Amino acid sequence: MDIQKLQRLVIDALEDVKAQDIKIFNTTHITGLFDRVVIATGSSNRQTRSLASSVADSARERKIPIVAYEGEDTGEWVLVDLGDIVVHCMTPAIREYYNLEEIWGGKPVNVKLLPQSLLPGAPETYHYDEE
Repeated sequence: MDIQKLQRLVIDALEDVKAQDIKIFNTTHITGLFDRVVIATGSSNRQTRSLASSVADSARERKIPIVAYEGEDTGEWVLVDLGDIVVHCMTPAIREYYNLEEIWGGKPVNVKLLPQSLLPGAPETYHYDEE
């Protein structure tokens, strides 16, 4: 599956369970291990588990291999590695503490997000229409 379709699959899966503040970063200039990092916030540990589960279920339905699925035990930070895309589902406190945007945030990806994906006051610089 090409990166745009895989990226859309991930975003749709996150939006299906009301992910907040979804950010997508192009990491090809930083690492050869994966092409995108997706970060999303869930309002609780239970929701972060649901976000990750939704991504994993969507991947399985399309027979996309899941390289790693970690953090489900606590639910504060659940990671789903789909090879080309690594998805981080985090609670607000954990996301703020680790600030992954600072590490991966240099190259935002042009993707249209649904309005409910954005927290009030979230920076618009990461949210563009798909090219």
